[in-house]
Amino acid sequence: MSDATELAAWSAPAVNLPEHADNAIHTDAGARAAGFPSALVAGVTVYAYMTHVPAAAWGPDWLRGGGAHVRFRSPIFDHDLVNYVPTAAGRNSGTVEAQVGGVTRSACTVARVGSPPERCTGVGEQLVPIEFVADESWATYATRAGDDLPIYSDDQILHPVTWMRIANQFFHEQIVTGSWIHVRSHLLHHGVARFGATLEATAVVVDRFDSRAGERAILDVRISADGQPVATYEHEAIVQLAEDVGG
Repeated sequence: MSDATELAAWSAPAVNLPEHADNAIHTDAGARAAGFPSALVAGVTVYAYMTHVPAAAWGPDWLRGGGAHVRFRSPIFDHDLVNYVPTAAGRNSGTVEAQVGGVTRSACTVARVGSPPERCTGVGEQLVPIEFVADESWATYATRAGDDLPIYSDDQILHPVTWMRIANQFFHEQIVTGSWIHVRSHLLHHGVARFGATLEATAVVVDRFDSRAGERAILDVRISADGQPVATYEHEAIVQLAEDVGG
């Protein structure tokens, strides 16, 4: 683990894991049906790569109390080599850009000390809570995707991508019926969780609206591990692509 406090660039090829096939947009066939040339890499995985930059610089400080606001601007495709480049970076904040061939595809503003997401009011359509034990598939997700930062295996703590995966699970299991695209998240960490922890999550739909790309929904997601809060997420996705609306 580095003792550096300033954000430093990192690179990795973007890949889809087998579990991503549950959303057809992350398969070649499903992506082409939606008008893309090949499989889109899951936003949750792109975020996992982005977290390497603040976690390498700030370590437990960011994992226990940091924040981020990520927006996925344009697709990253399976096997793209992505450079994660910090911009406007200081000792306690900055922006991590995911660049392919010098073009920014996504950006994540990170802070060593986070702030609560504005839309997380707890008011809205209640979804069915999620509860499960974080087994090996959860503990190894980031490593399998390519983020091998030692702090997770050394300290036996779950990668912060876990919280975004749970937020996505609400969309996948309770809202969408076809292909969908995660577009934005604003999050605050409250703590870390150990491998094997019992994870509990609640969510409410705070907004639904139409856009040029299709119908969107915003969730307020609260996650705890073994009874202790670990993350709050404002999570937005296109839940019905424009081509499918009314079809």
